[in-house]
Formats: sequence, C-alpha cells, structure tokens
Amino acid sequence: MDESAALRASDQERERVAGQLREHFAAGRIDAEELSERLEHAYRARTVGELADLIADLPASKPLPAERRAQIAERRSQLRARLIQQAGGSLSVFALCCAIWAASGAEGSFWPVWVAIAPAMFLARNLWRLYGPAPELDRVEAALGRRARRRGGRHAARRAMREPRVGVAERPLAAPLQTDDGRRLD
Repeated sequence: MDESAALRASDQERERVAGQLREHFAAGRIDAEELSERLEHAYRARTVGELADLIADLPASKPLPAERRAQIAERRSQLRARLIQQAGGSLSVFALCCAIWAASGAEGSFWPVWVAIAPAMFLARNLWRLYGPAPELDRVEAALGRRARRRGGRHAARRAMREPRVGVAERPLAAPLQTDDGRRLD
C-alpha cells in the first residue's frame, strides 16, 4: 500500500476531488445519483487514499483554472530563481570589471559594458519569456538546462583531469617503436 494513501486528507483536497466529480458529472460520465453518493463519500473521507478511490475509475481531468494559475505561478517563481542564479555569476564578472575600471581611474570609455551584453541579453530574453504576453516556460527551462549542462560538462572535465582513474590499466603514451619488418623495439 502506498504510504501517501494513508495520510489524512485536508479540506482543500476534499474540495478538489468534489470539483473533479462535478466536472465528470457535467461531462456525462456519472449521473446525478452517483454524483451525490460520491460527493457524500468525498466529504466524509479521512485519508488521501479514500479520495483517490472515488475518482480512480474516472479519466484524469484538467486542473481547474485557479489550480492551473497556481501551478504556473509556482513554476514561474522556480524558473525565475534559477534564472537569477545563473545570470548572477555572469553579472558578478561585470561588477568585478566595473571595480577594475573604477580603480584604474575611470578614464576613457566605459569598457565593462561589453562584458555585460551577453548576460543582459540572456536575462532579458528569458524574463520576456517568463512574463511576456505569451509565457514560454518550457523554453526558459530548456535554456536554463542547456546552460547548466554546458557548465556541468566543463566542471566534469576539469574534475576528470584532476582525479586519477582507479582501476583503469595504464596505457603507453605513444605506440611502441617498431622496425620496418614489424619487430618491436623495447
């Protein structure tokens, strides 16, 4: 038996199941008598498992608009945190360049701006995708994943160079010298 099925059900979970049952009634999957019976069981349910049993024979329904908005807001906040974290490293390099520029007398053109162009474009593009008129959360997540994999790949390569491989037979750095007739010279 699943451990989560034995957990106590909250009023919010009961209301969610009741809403799903009403949707299935409106779609014609259950009749009025079965709806009232299932609603009665839903409001008397003590555990999450009992609630799951009430809708187990019905197809999964789309989340309610309020639930969907809450899911999008949660996902958006998680992506925003990852975006700021990834862009923050690049912007710290910009801050260091600004400090160097200021320490060197702050004369001439403001050259640190060239360091900030790429991270600013990455940040602006993905913020537009998060909060623009048509949010593209999947594209933001894909861009963040690509960037993390690229960084992870570089770090993994560096670790591999630092750490000796255990259990791998040593191979000669160069092929053994051979004569023209194929004999090895040791």
